[in-house]
Amino acid sequence: MSTRRNVRYSPLAGEESDDDNGGQEDLRFSYNPRAFDRVPWKSIALALFLLALGSILLFLAFFIFAGHMEGDKSQAFGLLALGILSFLPGFYETRVAYYAWRGAPGYRFSSIPSY
Repeated sequence: MSTRRNVRYSPLAGEESDDDNGGQEDLRFSYNPRAFDRVPWKSIALALFLLALGSILLFLAFFIFAGHMEGDKSQAFGLLALGILSFLPGFYETRVAYYAWRGAPGYRFSSIPSY
């Protein structure tokens, strides 16, 4: 097996040139602590809507199970499942938003996904 000893290597550039992005700083890599304090209003509104809808569906399921409303048990189980599926995410996001608003340690608005 032969080796090439006469190959010329050139050193790579240490940093990328500013011509690639037009001399502007890439905002994805800049740290801005104010970006973590933005309040995601749409997400909080969605969380409150899910919390209210889940609460209403759970109350309706309870009233059907207790016999205060007309309906079959299968309808109550459907309302119970839909109520749980909408109540739990709404409660969780509302709780995170409340604790972030109160300034509790470990809770920030950045942990709520923004839509």
